Amino acid sequence: MKLPADVTIVKQTIINNVTNNITKNVTNNVTNNVTNTTAPQPIVQQPSPPPNPIGLSIGVVLQIGNGQLFVDSSGRDQFRIADRDRDRTTYEQLPMQRYRETIYRPDGVRIVTIYDRDGDILRRSRFEPDGQQIVLADYDYHDDPDLGRWRDPGDDLPPLQLQISVADYVLDADQADEAQIQLCLSRPPVEPLRRLYSISEVERSARLRDIMPRVELGDLTFDTGSSALGSDQIAELSSVAKAMLALLQKNPAETFLIEGHTDAVGSDASNLVLSDDRAASVAQILTQAYHIPPENLATQGYGDHFLKIQTDGPERLNRRVVIRRITPLITPAG
Repeated sequence: MKLPADVTIVKQTIINNVTNNITKNVTNNVTNNVTNTTAPQPIVQQPSPPPNPIGLSIGVVLQIGNGQLFVDSSGRDQFRIADRDRDRTTYEQLPMQRYRETIYRPDGVRIVTIYDRDGDILRRSRFEPDGQQIVLADYDYHDDPDLGRWRDPGDDLPPLQLQISVADYVLDADQADEAQIQLCLSRPPVEPLRRLYSISEVERSARLRDIMPRVELGDLTFDTGSSALGSDQIAELSSVAKAMLALLQKNPAETFLIEGHTDAVGSDASNLVLSDDRAASVAQILTQAYHIPPENLATQGYGDHFLKIQTDGPERLNRRVVIRRITPLITPAG
């Protein structure tokens, strides 16, 4: 993946025999060859990812322009959405250093995503077998003067002024039922939106994420240093999964951001990768056990940047997952 000029790779973590070819296949065959392209050109089908990519650590820790560390695991997200044993994936070169990924599923569904030169999502749609298009993300990059370099769009916003109660803004899923979780996730932005944002902007900007209410899952049991969830943990996600499915029944274009968080034990970079793995583990369970479409989920790890309990030691309450509905931030209303 070609990176903006103000981004520095701090650490790359690839575990369990997942080789650098995963990144190189996307970078060399897709991103670098799109220069001077004036019309879509087919690219050979991407080589299949390694077996069971979810649960592996495929993360690149970046230092973006403001000095903030950030883990980029977009390659793993692509593997999560496309089933290696079932789906077929193709790529096309597009003008303006973009490329189109199309995932073909056996049931006739197509997931079409347009990426910019840095691998960030510009547009994603699901096409049903009858041709119906469901727009999952639609970012008007033509209006972005900072395209190609990172600048936090939250810097353009005033301090957040919460007009609803904290209880309506942050919900502890452990003390709520399905109806309460659904109500919290369905709440509108807490302030008027100035524009639509890309998924990457939302993932990287705390100020943007704070526009949407959130549900905190603190009852999931992660051991220190582990991203694995035991089979006994699946039931802990039942209420939130049912609430998400109810919202998807009303609007199939909903997108939910699954955030992973760690305690402060370990280095900043390793915690970022670990938290990203934890978010991916929850997304995997939501898809495999509760049949939430993977394309309706985005995942991102934040390490120990947003501690719930301010301590440098092991703390179970800091090893948590947060879920927000980010649809209003990334998709036109209606």
